[in-house]
Amino acid sequence: MNLIAVDDEPFVLKALEEALKEAVPQGTLHCFTAPSKALAYVRSTSVDTAFLDIELDSMNGLVLAKMIKDICPEAHIIFVTSHEQYALGAIQMHATGYLMKPVMAEDLRRELTFIYGDVLPRRKIRVQTFGGFDIFVDENPVLFKRSKSKELLAYLIDRRGISVTAAEACAVLWGDASIDSRKKGYFRIVVKGLREALQAAGIEDILLRSWNSLAIIPNKLDCDSYHFLEGDPQFVNSYRHDYLCCYEWAEFSLGPVLYKND
Repeated sequence: MNLIAVDDEPFVLKALEEALKEAVPQGTLHCFTAPSKALAYVRSTSVDTAFLDIELDSMNGLVLAKMIKDICPEAHIIFVTSHEQYALGAIQMHATGYLMKPVMAEDLRRELTFIYGDVLPRRKIRVQTFGGFDIFVDENPVLFKRSKSKELLAYLIDRRGISVTAAEACAVLWGDASIDSRKKGYFRIVVKGLREALQAAGIEDILLRSWNSLAIIPNKLDCDSYHFLEGDPQFVNSYRHDYLCCYEWAEFSLGPVLYKND
């Protein structure tokens, strides 16, 4: 898959480049700050998809898109912009997609899956709950700026898809059933930290959010304790009574685990 990205702001282009490499690691990507150089490349090489800003210094992105289509009619155009007012123009020229900045890898993956079908390799999300807690994306650990954000994710995974309210989560995270405005405010910061960590890893879609509640989507995870509960011999035999051992509240979740292991 041969992709190009065009944006006249180097830092913005760099962020788009990183997101595209994360979304399509097996693809070939060329980035340009100058539309003229992008056009020269398209004239020399067939392009599958072009990601274009609209407000460029030397050329309007809609004009650039038309020129790319004239050269390479089979190319798909996806606009990546900060401006909503060009959406109609994009529709009129039959653009494939229209994304608002900033874009995440999962946004790009979704658009490319819409174009090409489910041909992009699925990211492996592995969760370790035995002997501590960590979550990995393609064997790279997900990093959290706040320990409570990571602990919240551990609790959601422990609940295995059951929705958790803010009050329930606060009671678990702080060991106190009372909740005041200060604690609510801090909990919002914790949730924001969780979302940012998942977004940075390109896996925010494992989180299901509704009014005043959060849940995890279990079937998106390769989780050792889930395999254990399903009776997978590999995980049953490897269990050492160390389920989420870094969190005190986890001992109250061990009932079904211990029962199944006896």
